[in-house]
Amino acid sequence: MRTLRQHEPAQFDRLDFLPGEEAQVDYGEGALTRVPGTNRYRKPRLFVMTLRYSRRSFRRVVWKSSKQVWAELHEQAWRHFGGVTQYVVLDNLKEGVVKADLYEPELNPVYAAMLAHYGVVADPARVRDPNRKGTVENAIQHTQGTALKGRRFESIEEQNAFLDQWESNWAARRIHGSTRRQVQAMFEEERPHLRALPARNFEYFTDKVYTVCDDTCVRVDHSSYAAQPAPIGSQVLVRKFARHLEIRNLQTQALLRTHILAERPGTVVLPQDERPFNPSRETRRILAQARTIGPSAERLCQHLFDTEGRVGQRKLWGIVGLVRRYPRRLIESACEVAMREGVPSYKHVKALTERLLEQALAELDAPVQGELPLTQEHHLIRDGDDYADLFTLGAKHSAAMPSTHGDLS
Repeated sequence: MRTLRQHEPAQFDRLDFLPGEEAQVDYGEGALTRVPGTNRYRKPRLFVMTLRYSRRSFRRVVWKSSKQVWAELHEQAWRHFGGVTQYVVLDNLKEGVVKADLYEPELNPVYAAMLAHYGVVADPARVRDPNRKGTVENAIQHTQGTALKGRRFESIEEQNAFLDQWESNWAARRIHGSTRRQVQAMFEEERPHLRALPARNFEYFTDKVYTVCDDTCVRVDHSSYAAQPAPIGSQVLVRKFARHLEIRNLQTQALLRTHILAERPGTVVLPQDERPFNPSRETRRILAQARTIGPSAERLCQHLFDTEGRVGQRKLWGIVGLVRRYPRRLIESACEVAMREGVPSYKHVKALTERLLEQALAELDAPVQGELPLTQEHHLIRDGDDYADLFTLGAKHSAAMPSTHGDLS
């Protein structure tokens, strides 16, 4: 019965696309390449973008892939073609698609922002459906079986230079098997239909979730940035660029604040009118710990809070945290000196405490008052020869005395 059973052959429809309408991208394996600094050879990743209408391709090999590398390769391909297509078809790899879905796939934020910058729409293929992007699949197989078969390269740059030369001198000039036309000639027809590149390049960023602190700021790289109107204790999305950062709502991605990146760690980017000066539970807890150190420490911490508000609580935590390394009486003395000198800061208190500790250790090493130092010369101390004669006389006297061992035997 198994031999008599008939199976309907799978049906494949050839889709036709307009010039500049679609591009397909995928990863494959490149040729063996020497790993930098070693004698080992390894196959890098081969990125290929193929224009669906003309079959013109862009090829580039990289050692490692990431979200940013995946997006940068798209940019390099579009600059190579001199324009962008309306949409791009890709596989459901993690660099491009965070969560695969037939109707509403979730794209990587960096990749989605890059596509929006260039005005391109992503069209992820269905899971386990490689035929949707068969053009780029064939381009990868064609590259591996023709250009890179049996070859070895000493560097990534050498392989990329070879692929560019091979594409220009051979792949682009060939007659395509399906269309029966030259690839370069079809690309010249498609080039005017590609959308123009934007005036500026895309700015890459990193996303990270932060919690709004008690002082209405978020801590990014040891600096504080105002996060209002985000409430205290809520989580926000911080999008960090090369020179600035954006604070966005975690659910809606709405932009809340924009700040220039601080040049020095410890900088507080918070307007004076937004600083909260009402004490919180954390403020009361810090002041209670300062009270256990002494009245001067409590007075200094209260002065810092009255001057800087909740933003200054980091300095307060630093002062009360000195008890883990120094005695409380030294910290209390340092706070009293700092208030008297008019420099109520954490760094000054810490420096004074270290100085007081060094003085205390030096006093411990100093000799006790009234203790006479050791000396080698004194009128009561006889000459060494006198002691030598005394020892010699005693030895002779001992030798002259009769032994008692014979009586015992």
